[in-house]
Amino acid sequence: MTDVTTSAEIIAIEEHFMHDALARHLASAADPASALGRKLFDFAGVRIEEMDAAGIDMQVLSHQSPGSQRLTGDTAVEACRAVNDALAAIIRKTPDRFAGFAMIPSSVPEAAADELQRAVEELGLKGAMIHGKSCGEFVDAAEFWPIYARAEALDVPIYLHPAHPDKAVIESCYAPYDQSHPALTGPAWGFGVEAGTHAIRLILSGVFDRHPGLKIILGHMGEALPFWLPRIDESLARPGNAAVRFAEIFKNNFFVTTSGFFSDAALRCCLECLNPDHILFAVDWPYADNRSGVDWLRSHPMDHDLKKAIFSLNARVLLKL
Repeated sequence: MTDVTTSAEIIAIEEHFMHDALARHLASAADPASALGRKLFDFAGVRIEEMDAAGIDMQVLSHQSPGSQRLTGDTAVEACRAVNDALAAIIRKTPDRFAGFAMIPSSVPEAAADELQRAVEELGLKGAMIHGKSCGEFVDAAEFWPIYARAEALDVPIYLHPAHPDKAVIESCYAPYDQSHPALTGPAWGFGVEAGTHAIRLILSGVFDRHPGLKIILGHMGEALPFWLPRIDESLARPGNAAVRFAEIFKNNFFVTTSGFFSDAALRCCLECLNPDHILFAVDWPYADNRSGVDWLRSHPMDHDLKKAIFSLNARVLLKL
């Protein structure tokens, strides 16, 4: 029997780009002459070619890390506006192939909320991405809640993307192996720990009690939290801990993607722990290969309707595509 998913629509929702309006603030992290840089700054050439070769119909674009969370004040506001305007122009040229997440100046939370609203209502973007800490601060603090209030009011998600751990954390927890194995502080471990900690702090902060409709996306199969969910929930319910509906909030308010994590075991864990409509397909291009991600999910032995939902239908509902 032919697998009907070979002709199913495929939407990949954590696919990165770079633009000069923000990249010029990021020094060597945004080198357009590097092999990755040439892909990140491309929209009509190799990006489309590799999408077509893998059968990907649409990418939801997001500016590559490190993003606007390093910037402050007017610099952050102006860079985000320029990047979002540029992204919207790219999408208008090829609206059947691209959608996008906004960059927001999180160091200025009220301005970030306003920029999120402008990006959604005027530019047609589908939410926002935050890259790790905002100028060294976790974004669970109450000063950042205007962003979440606006996201809830607009009914758009915030994508929590990893960033490198702080220098002090690298020195105390990862050295000297950060030198011999530099991926340790990134995708091998540091990224997931940092982003997962962000998510945990958000739940403990009470922001979901204030804003129960807030939607948060985590990449990389949920940054290990689906695996840890039963133990975290049980431990936080023990005497001495303030009351928190940890597992309930995670299952209701969080969505996870497959970005850069093409593992049957990890996907089984997510399917057992989460609502199936909270799992979405992503590649993490150009850091992961389109064809590898698509071929992996196509070959997974799951129900065809569920596979179609993960490939595209869940994204269409969440992002109103």
